[in-house]
Amino acid sequence: MQVLGVDFTSAPSRRKPIVVAHGTLDVDEVRLTAIESLEDWPAFEELLTRPGPWLGAFDFPFGLPREAVTDLGWPGTWDGMVRHCVSLGRSGFRATLDTYRESQPIGRRYAHRTTDHPARSHSPLKLVNPPVGLMFLEGAPRLLEAGVHLPGLRAGDPQRVAVEAYPGFLARSIESASYKGDASAARTPSRHAARARILNALASGANPLGLRLAVDNAMAVSLLEDHRGDRLDATLAMMQAGACTRAGHPGFGLPRKVDPLEGWIATVSETSTLS
Repeated sequence: MQVLGVDFTSAPSRRKPIVVAHGTLDVDEVRLTAIESLEDWPAFEELLTRPGPWLGAFDFPFGLPREAVTDLGWPGTWDGMVRHCVSLGRSGFRATLDTYRESQPIGRRYAHRTTDHPARSHSPLKLVNPPVGLMFLEGAPRLLEAGVHLPGLRAGDPQRVAVEAYPGFLARSIESASYKGDASAARTPSRHAARARILNALASGANPLGLRLAVDNAMAVSLLEDHRGDRLDATLAMMQAGACTRAGHPGFGLPRKVDPLEGWIATVSETSTLS
């Protein structure tokens, strides 16, 4: 079975591309076969239309907090909500969320989805550092238009399945130290060592997913030397895709009841442990 892990950005470019880890799942082993860089939206859209069967884990929020959607009076279906956000445009989406947050009490300005609490992930209303709201705005509509199957959210092509990933959740379960950073100052021996410990845990199977990563030496070096962590994050997402593939249809390891506006982060359980 083909599995993909996608480290996403809301503004792909040559300097900061979308990074895709390609692999195959065989029982309890995921073999990393290639790393691909997508420098613009047409390249990402082409990825989504590639024939299956494949399951991809994508590192951006698929949904928005129901609390905020209800307060704003936005459509109550995932398709409708996504299309409404597209109609606002980036500037309108940003302005609407800025106004909404300012209308909320201090300490409650960033509504979270149910899945964000156990995952300790950022609110999709956040527009900077990191701009996960903009990642939703760019990613979710393209999933919709591509017609992929989104467990818990939308029925689509069963040969092309997409789940929401959060590589940081898996990384934290292995290593508490910082392992990446965009600035050149992030090129430190301690972060390199943290990446090495994460990679070793994946390769040995000593991780909460119980899957082993098979990777050749050249690819392993490329993961370790990438101080931004994009390649390692894509690989972590690929491992989450492997866990979902192993869990299988129809739920792919997600909880039995997923809020159809919010979605759920793959391999995150309701009790804050990897499943």
